[in-house]
Parts: sequence; C-alpha cells; structure tokens
Amino acid sequence: MSFKDHFSTGSSNYAAFRPGYPPTLFEWLAGQCKRHELAWDCATGSGQAAVGLARHFKHVIATDASAEQIQSAKPQTGVEYRVAAAESSGLDNAGVDLITVAQAAHWFDLDRFYAEAKRVLRPQGLIALWGYGRLILPGTLDDPLENFYEHVIGRYWPPQRALIDEAYRSLAFPFKEISPPRFSIEVNWNLPRLIAYLSTWSAVKRYVESEGGNPLNGLEAELAGRWCTGMKSPGADRSPETALRFEWPLFLRVGRK
Repeated sequence: MSFKDHFSTGSSNYAAFRPGYPPTLFEWLAGQCKRHELAWDCATGSGQAAVGLARHFKHVIATDASAEQIQSAKPQTGVEYRVAAAESSGLDNAGVDLITVAQAAHWFDLDRFYAEAKRVLRPQGLIALWGYGRLILPGTLDDPLENFYEHVIGRYWPPQRALIDEAYRSLAFPFKEISPPRFSIEVNWNLPRLIAYLSTWSAVKRYVESEGGNPLNGLEAELAGRWCTGMKSPGADRSPETALRFEWPLFLRVGRK
C-alpha cells in the first residue's frame, strides 16, 4: 500500500497549531512499562507525542513517512527524528519498550504495521494507539462547527476518518488489551487559534484544492457572532480574541505483546 500523504502540505501549520497531549497520558504509559530505554513514536507528525515521551524514556525514536513533517518537528533532547514508514521502521528486533501512535493508526496498512510492531517490541512491551474526534464546542458554538464538519467538508474526509469517528472500536488490535484511564485534551483558545487548528484538517485542505476557496471563512464569521455569548458576567468581553476553555476526550487502545 502506498503512503497516503494528507499532511506534508502545511506541515509548519500542523506543527504550530495541533494540540498537545496531557502529561498524565505519558506518565501513565511509562508506568505500565517495565523498562524505559527506548520508545518508538510512529507517525510522529511534528512530534507532539515524542516530546511528551522524552520526559520518561532515555531515548525516543520518532518516525514519519513525510519528510516535510519531520523537518517541521520540534527539536527535543532525547528525541531522534527519522523518515520511515510505519510498516518498515528500520528498528532492531525486540528493542522497543513502548510504541505510540497518536491520531494516525487509521492511515496504516494495519496487518503490516502490527507485524512490524511485534517484531520491534520487547517481550511484554507496550503499544498504545490513540486519537480524538471532532472538538465539541460549548453552547450554541457547536451547531456551526457540526454543520461545517458534516455538510461543508464532509465529503472531503478520506474514508479512514470513519475510524476516528467511531473511536477505533472496530479496529483490529492483536495484543493483550489493557483498559486505560480517561484522558482529555484541554486548551484555552480564542477564535483565531481555533480556526488555525481547523485549518490543519485534511478535509479542509482537500476542499481548498478542489473548490479553490477557503471554507473556514464562513465558519469563522458565524462563530464570531456567537463567541462568548455564554459568559455570565454582564460586562464580559465578547471579543473573538477572548480565550475560551475547551476539552475533548482521547480514545485509546493499549496492549502488550
């Protein structure tokens, strides 16, 4: 299967605007590992997960099939970035304590990736796949975003996106599964920051390539008219520059070799 590259275009925006993951996630994953010599962050993108892993593992190898993503990745002590496919990592046999795949497993040839994961993991080594779906906005802000996601750019999502929408529940996972705690991404974003994040969606990029216009312009205008309407203080600043707190849950599949 050829590499489906949905993210090299605008990789600098991806690095700047994708949300980070909670430190508690990496603390918990490290706590499930007997050794902390080597972690492999597969399909690292711009390195959001790799940076979190570096606080708990002596060495992190972070790979991505996109050279552009690797070039935009955040430098971090203890993290070695490499261009490599998920299905052919180039790592040694039985040397990896933890494999992580953040918001990317749905793009893989899973049979080949799982064979590669079992090859490089130590006995009892851990593998964790995770992701997050559409951000749910508070109050009346969510209606425009839901319409945008489903109807404006809906047909531009690759079919693999369905696996994200159903939280990987149907994904094959040939490992001894572990039930993880609940983890959530928490951010404080104003409207321009939210729009910057939405610009990294692959369906937005495909819409622009197909239609020529930017679909986010209409969404931004609609959200601006509703921004901060849920604030209780009578004199509250209702500017779209006001940061609001958003939270959305991660879903995880975690298992041992």
